[in-house]
Amino acid sequence: MSQYTTGELAKACGITVRTVQFYDQKGILVPSSLTEGGRRLYSEEDLKKMKIICFLRDTGLSLDTIGQLLKEEDPGSVISVLLEQQEKLLQGEIGEREEKLGRLAELKKTVKHDPLFSLETIGDVANVMEGKKKLSAVHRNMILPAIPLGILQWAAILLWIFKGIWWPFLVWVILVIPYGIWAVRYYHRNVAYICPKCHETFRPAMKEMFFAKHTPKARKLTCTKCSNRGFCVETYGGNIK
Repeated sequence: MSQYTTGELAKACGITVRTVQFYDQKGILVPSSLTEGGRRLYSEEDLKKMKIICFLRDTGLSLDTIGQLLKEEDPGSVISVLLEQQEKLLQGEIGEREEKLGRLAELKKTVKHDPLFSLETIGDVANVMEGKKKLSAVHRNMILPAIPLGILQWAAILLWIFKGIWWPFLVWVILVIPYGIWAVRYYHRNVAYICPKCHETFRPAMKEMFFAKHTPKARKLTCTKCSNRGFCVETYGGNIK
């Protein structure tokens, strides 16, 4: 049976001699035997075990966790569960990094095309990006109840035109009025706007917001701080009192 010195084991696993010695001191991988001079000797099983330890370390597991796992009667099944959890954790980190890359791409685009780019502009872009998911949730919450109302509207219109049955349209009108009131109030309560001049995030009066000219991402409003009137960028405003 082959035996490996500390240096040979380290080379076979792509790690340093000090790492092998450290794992011995921690009791994670103790050598199978010692020479008369006190040098560590590792077996084939030790080599396989070290490769498993290195693999688990690469996945992000701590040494304490690895040490506990290797002491289990059936480490394979426990390692399998832990690897699944680690995979989910890494996927979450990937998602966060992708979101940060999205922010960087947005900032690069702003730097390239905005001659008046400033620290305030960075703050505006960051605020919009941070509130993007919450703002999408606001839009989604408004659209979901509108879908069945839209279906009911067209069904009622077709029944009135082709069958002469008008009361389903009346039912739709009775339902759509309270929905419209709720949607406007909900939108006003959860959306704010960023002034392009003073960079203040503000919530306009409901009447001004409702009747203002707008694009999908901006409305022409009067800033409550500097009184500048212009197109202000939409952002999430659920945390603004």
